[in-house]
Amino acid sequence: MTFTKINRLNQVYASILIDAIYQMRNYPITLVSNIIAPFSVLILILLVSHGGLLSISIEGALITSMISAGVTLQIDLSHIKNDFKLQDMLISSPTGAFTYMVGMAVAALTNALPALSVLTVLSILFIHASPIGVLTVVAAISLIFAFSVALGFMLSTFSTDIQQNRANVSILTVVLATIAPIYYPITYIPVQIRDIAYLSPATYAAEIAQNAIGDLPLSASNITINWIVLLGVSCVLFAVAMKKSHWRDP
Repeated sequence: MTFTKINRLNQVYASILIDAIYQMRNYPITLVSNIIAPFSVLILILLVSHGGLLSISIEGALITSMISAGVTLQIDLSHIKNDFKLQDMLISSPTGAFTYMVGMAVAALTNALPALSVLTVLSILFIHASPIGVLTVVAAISLIFAFSVALGFMLSTFSTDIQQNRANVSILTVVLATIAPIYYPITYIPVQIRDIAYLSPATYAAEIAQNAIGDLPLSASNITINWIVLLGVSCVLFAVAMKKSHWRDP
């Protein structure tokens, strides 16, 4: 392994220590907050549906956890940038925006591990998907996570105050997770307003995942369109985040 690769791994590890391990050790309440959001909706849907939407709800909680981990990252990034002033050190170092984003993304996943671990166990117990179906779900939620991380990273570089980021997170959570049929099939939404749900990339990830576990029949063309939209939006936003983010501005 070359020195450059080792250096990049060390930078990623430093991000995990600063953003994830530090919070877990000093503020254990953050572990609780990371679990509350997806599980509160999961329990509500299960009660309302009398258990009929169990598999979809578990899959929806996984998507919500990934979205939350990604968009909430902007609060942590703003804290590191504006309060700790650590980003000034990174700017003067060889660390690039891509390495920094990857490190913070891994840190976000580390923060989400408690919720993801419980949801993974529930998935094994109650969702009987094929190996291909499991890989499809993992790919879909990975793409929506990448989208959320890129969005959170880009917004954090434009922000000057952590309170602004808190407002952004609230708005993005509503737009990405609330209007999308994550915990139930899109067929539950009236046809007249169904197009609104497709404004959220999470809808495409949810449809792919629901189809993969056998709860939402879709034609091959619809599945293809969902993949194209989800992959396209994620790639475009990632490219924009790399080029337009105020990474090395004074």
